[in-house]
Amino acid sequence: MCRWCGPNPNPDPVKTRGFWSCPRCIHPVTLMLFLASSSRNKLLLISFDGFRWDYDRLVETPNLDRMAQDGVKATYVTPPFITITSPTLYDAHGVQSTDRWKNHGVIHNIWFNTTTQEKKHLPIWITAQRQGLKTGSLHFPGTAATYRGETVQVRQVEPMFYDHSNEAEWRTNVQKVIGDWFHQQDLDFVSLYFGEPDLAGHKHGPDSPEVKEMIRQVDRTVGYIRDTVWDHGLSDRLNIIMTTDHGMTATLRGGLVEEILLSKIPGFSFRDIQFQLLDYGPVGMLLPKEGQLEKVYKALKGAHPHLHVYKKEEVPARLHYSTHPRLLPLILIADPGYIIWLLHNNKGDHGFDNEIMDMKAFFRAVGPDFQKNLRVDPFDMVDVYPLMCHLLGINPELNDGHLDKTKSMLVQKTNTAGDSKCPQMCTKVIKETGIQILGRTQDTRTRTQHVLYPFN
Repeated sequence: MCRWCGPNPNPDPVKTRGFWSCPRCIHPVTLMLFLASSSRNKLLLISFDGFRWDYDRLVETPNLDRMAQDGVKATYVTPPFITITSPTLYDAHGVQSTDRWKNHGVIHNIWFNTTTQEKKHLPIWITAQRQGLKTGSLHFPGTAATYRGETVQVRQVEPMFYDHSNEAEWRTNVQKVIGDWFHQQDLDFVSLYFGEPDLAGHKHGPDSPEVKEMIRQVDRTVGYIRDTVWDHGLSDRLNIIMTTDHGMTATLRGGLVEEILLSKIPGFSFRDIQFQLLDYGPVGMLLPKEGQLEKVYKALKGAHPHLHVYKKEEVPARLHYSTHPRLLPLILIADPGYIIWLLHNNKGDHGFDNEIMDMKAFFRAVGPDFQKNLRVDPFDMVDVYPLMCHLLGINPELNDGHLDKTKSMLVQKTNTAGDSKCPQMCTKVIKETGIQILGRTQDTRTRTQHVLYPFN
């Protein structure tokens, strides 16, 4: 029985979205939905917070090694400056512009807008939802937020006082994401966050026995994730991208953290400061009181050999950290291992210049769309976003990433119609009906544009 014309005399009916249709009257929109759903694999984005690019060299990591053999390993990935969690993860899965902070405005873990609470950026789960996909997020930064009136469809928000190192809890979360969300609820995209080994690195230092043990726990979890994917029959339908937000470097030297105390700098006084953000390690921001900008700037500039002081418009262009109105007038950046006005006695920290090797991040990818046993050169974290959009078959928001930096990771497919991977029967349907289908071209800004063309 044809959905559109009743009894179906054609010997090759097509079932689309649960309805049988004969090729000569199949509804174009129904066909589009069928082609899209048949060609797109699911995607799981995983972040292990603070997993430095070379942590797999500190201990044996058989599961990470096996994942590299079965998929792709990058030498390292360069996160954006400032190398802390929220800016990096929003750069990887949110919206970027030609000036990376100008659009999303996530300039810090503590980010604020004095005039509006609007969240201007759009994480990839909102973009995907708006284009018909089903998405979820578990503990990923931004999961609890509302974006222009929308939230992620399926979510689990990290509770207060959460134990980030509990391996049993990690496995419970893996089962929820893979067994429930992907397998039972048939989600298309999920982001999953683990808070380690970042906390161990802060507390004990990146070369400590505690960090090495946490790396082993991460490796066991990677094995558990892949076993769970296999158990639920998703290995040939689920792509996994596994990365992090930043690295970690030691700040404990000779038993003392190398701290820069602004209060000891001659000519500087906190009485001249209206607002300060100085409790996040190596980077600080100052808002001098009216008329005090030049006085404060001159007092701090060159006052310490390991402290770099900039008016925000003077920040080096490569850092992309100078134009957003949320940035305060004075930006302070410490050299590796040094902390500005320390409040937390960390033995390890991050947030430093993203050119420093200790700030680099790890990257693994595996799944039906990725090549096997491939080692790729370093790339920028912003390039992950267009890669994910490409895998999901969605139009990305305007961004600074470049798909050509990561497309070598992907299995090259022979397409029968545009970039859809429709089955043979659908190809026959298109030929017989002459229906125009959607193909995709990409310009140099990685914004995908749809064009119509006939199947010949």
